[in-house]
Amino acid sequence: MKRILILGVVLMFALVVGACSTSTPIPPAAAATAVVVTNLPTESVPVTGNTETSVAPATSAPGDISGTSTVEAGAATSTSEATSGTGSTADTSVRIGTSTSTSASEPFLVDQQGRALYLYTADTQNSGSSTCTADCLTQWQPVIVTGTPQAGNGVNAGLLGTITRDDGTLQATYNGWPLYTYAGDTAPGTTSGQGMGGAWFLVSGAGNSIQQ
Repeated sequence: MKRILILGVVLMFALVVGACSTSTPIPPAAAATAVVVTNLPTESVPVTGNTETSVAPATSAPGDISGTSTVEAGAATSTSEATSGTGSTADTSVRIGTSTSTSASEPFLVDQQGRALYLYTADTQNSGSSTCTADCLTQWQPVIVTGTPQAGNGVNAGLLGTITRDDGTLQATYNGWPLYTYAGDTAPGTTSGQGMGGAWFLVSGAGNSIQQ
C-alpha cells in the first residue's frame, strides 16, 4: 500500500515537471516607444567673437537723426547749420548791425565794415525788386550777398532777406527794403548820402527810413 502511494506521488511530480518544461515561452519585451516632448522653453545661445547683429532703425520723424550712424548724424547736422530759418543759405561773410551818428536821430544800419546802409524811396517795399539800375549804380551800390546776411547788434534777424537782381545776383533787404551803400561815404561811420535827392535815407533798426 505504501509503495503504491509513493509511486503515485512520484508520477504526479513527474507530470508537474513535464508541464513546466512545455509551457509557452514568454515573448521578449516590446521595444520602448520613443516619447516626443514639445513646447519646451528654448535656451538662448550667447554670440561670441566679433560677430555683430545689425538692426534696422525704426523710421524717424523729419529732422530726427536718432538711430543713424555718426557719419549720417554729422551730415544731417551740417545741413541744418548751413541753412537759415527761411530755408535759404546763410551768408556768414556779411553781418548787418547798427551804429550811431550825430547826423541821424536814431541808430542806423551798417554792414560788417561799418559802412552806412540806405534805402531808396523809389523802390517799393516788399516788391522783390530794385529800381536802382544803370547810372544809379555809379553812386549807389547794392549790398550784394550770397545768402541771407547775419544779424548783428540792434538788428532783427527776422527782417533780413534777399531779392534777386536782374543780373542774377542777390541783394540784401531789411523789412522788405533793398539795401545800398553810398560811394561818397569814404570812411566807416560817415553818412554823406543821408537825405540825398529827398529819396535816399538811412535805415533804422526797426526797418524804416530815418528822415530826421
